[in-house]
Amino acid sequence: MKSNIGDRLFGACIYAFLLLIVILVLYPLLFILSASVSDANAILRGEVWLLPKGLHLGGYTKVLTNNDVLIGYGNTILYTVLGTAINVVLTICAAYPLSRKQLLGRNAVTLFLVFTMFFSGGLIPTYLLVKSLGMLNTIWAMIIPTAISVWNIIIMRTFFQSSIPTEVQESAEIDGCSELRILWRIVLPLSMPIIAVMILFYSVGHWNSYFSALIYLSDREKFPLQLFLREMLVQDLMTESISYLNKDLVSQMMKAETAKYAAVIIANLPILMLYPFLQKYFTKGMLVGAIKG
Repeated sequence: MKSNIGDRLFGACIYAFLLLIVILVLYPLLFILSASVSDANAILRGEVWLLPKGLHLGGYTKVLTNNDVLIGYGNTILYTVLGTAINVVLTICAAYPLSRKQLLGRNAVTLFLVFTMFFSGGLIPTYLLVKSLGMLNTIWAMIIPTAISVWNIIIMRTFFQSSIPTEVQESAEIDGCSELRILWRIVLPLSMPIIAVMILFYSVGHWNSYFSALIYLSDREKFPLQLFLREMLVQDLMTESISYLNKDLVSQMMKAETAKYAAVIIANLPILMLYPFLQKYFTKGMLVGAIKG
């Protein structure tokens, strides 16, 4: 079919809009990357806006030799790997039964779960619960309170209902397969797209989490990386606010400037590396799991 002038004009507007979105998304990333390898004087003078000015890797050296950052990196990896594994397992265990028509009262259970999305006890009751369970200042305070997401349960349940043929499951039941074997042998191998989406969602949430650590953890040896980065940014702002009183602090502020950007790059690098491996599953899993049903 030949497109008329209106269609071409509309297509050009769509592409222009998408190009604008790409620029808005990529520019902050390029700026941070350039600032992390630029000279601190150029950053403070505002000369760095896209390309690096004066190659300088002191920020990366300062971050990678900082013992707190290394401790936080190790803790964050632990929380992300362990937490994501628990999240995915519990989400599958909740979503699969709710997708089965044979489960009596599944609509009532789903309604009860959805209710918790809109109404919760709040921060103080949650803190008291975590304290009464003896999880304060432990790694479980970072994992158990966020062990499952109702929204992700609904997405995965919808995927099971719309993408896994019912006839295949019924044939397996006739052949004598139990529900657990059907889940393990049939459902999970066919559900890699939605599992990849869940892994990405949960891992990003754990990697970027700092508020739970701020509330529940007091031992610095258990702090995640994001909490140390927050601490670096707060100290940097304090240094800027008092630097006019002490000229010696100006040099410290200049050293901290490149380290701040280098820390952001180092903190986000694992997530940026994870996405390409899951990208081929991501689009399919999101569309099938979130739209149908």
